[in-house]
Amino acid sequence: MERPGASAKPPRVHATAMVEEGVGLGPGTSVWDNVHVRGPGTRLGADCIVGGKTLIAYGVTIGNRCKINSNCYLCNGVTLGDAVMLGAGTTFTNDRFPRACEPDGLTLRGSEPDAHTLETTVGEGATTGAGVTIGPGLAIGRYAMIGMAAVVTRDVADFHLVVGSPARPVGAVCRCGPPLFRGDPADASHAGEHVCGSCSRRYTNRGGRIREIQVVDTPA
Repeated sequence: MERPGASAKPPRVHATAMVEEGVGLGPGTSVWDNVHVRGPGTRLGADCIVGGKTLIAYGVTIGNRCKINSNCYLCNGVTLGDAVMLGAGTTFTNDRFPRACEPDGLTLRGSEPDAHTLETTVGEGATTGAGVTIGPGLAIGRYAMIGMAAVVTRDVADFHLVVGSPARPVGAVCRCGPPLFRGDPADASHAGEHVCGSCSRRYTNRGGRIREIQVVDTPA
């Protein structure tokens, strides 16, 4: 659903981009050079930016105000919430044990979704750094942040900061971006309340579950 006051401008598609039949583009969305958006069933919300040379498969759902940087790959089964940022070269996967052919080695397997296709969701406001790879069938939490070149093999909780290969939690972040603290959120030493030094939003950490306890009003 588009937010009140969303852009009334029509979507903009670069002359070199390919947007197939059955793709929905929200108002104010920009699709830049050499992007390929496959259809049918792919939906992009309002005021999104899709950077050059990105490929978005059919059946992908993208919320409002998402920033997808260049050279990203979003396979079938991916859903992005509102205000998600994908760093350049972010890659999603949807099959744990993929093969090109059937066991006889002579028959190509189809590319259509099947019993092996796993869905991945990325929550509102989450960020992936450049070069991140996200495994199949995962849930990335709201406002989570994934460091550059990380390989994500497990779900990422809301507001968690993860890095490495495989990605592991190394802190928690505010919805405005900066860390609330460094260290594994599940460690008892990080339990209790935390205040963002940048925006004064307040959070509580109980056993690694980060929750906002006060949302600071910001000027419209």
